[in-house]
Amino acid sequence: MNIETSLADELKAMLQGAPLQQISQQLGTSHAETEQAVDAALPLMLGAMGRNAAQPQGAEPLFGALQRDHAGGDGLGSLLGSLLGGGNAAGARQTDGAAILGHIFGGSQQRAEAGLGQATGLGANAGQLLQMLAPIVMSFLAQRMSSGGMNAGGLGQVLGQEHARVQQQGGLGGGLLGSLLDQDGDGQVGLSDLLKIGGGLLGGRR
Repeated sequence: MNIETSLADELKAMLQGAPLQQISQQLGTSHAETEQAVDAALPLMLGAMGRNAAQPQGAEPLFGALQRDHAGGDGLGSLLGSLLGGGNAAGARQTDGAAILGHIFGGSQQRAEAGLGQATGLGANAGQLLQMLAPIVMSFLAQRMSSGGMNAGGLGQVLGQEHARVQQQGGLGGGLLGSLLDQDGDGQVGLSDLLKIGGGLLGGRR
């Protein structure tokens, strides 16, 4: 299956309009700031999932989780609805989101949140944004998996392509993903790299 549009772009298109506006309100950020942060967060998350899926048997646990917790019904539609509705459902989803992020980023979760916050100017709100997006990303993948009749191998292949695309396209999401991968290799928190990325994006603002 040839997918021209990246998964991140496809999901971002679904968030346009009311969902993005609601995320802005919950974070207390402007529409432009939120859109820029989502632009970076989606490739970062999907790229990290693609990297995980490339490990031996890496796609199996994700495939199982998608089948168990996120498949069936109108998962993505109801999730976006609960995001718009706020209240207790949104709080529960955020709790789910924190657990999902732990699986996506592992020991790099805090670095991912800090890097996104630094590079986009979201600061501490970056963690909240990732928690809001995590269940949406999972439901989106479950929907794609179901409609495409994918097995674990197919899911791994699609996520692997997304990981390669994120790295190739670069941008803020690709830069953040690259920094995380570097940190995994040398144990250094590459904040100087992230600040360079963020500085360029924010016109040199500290």
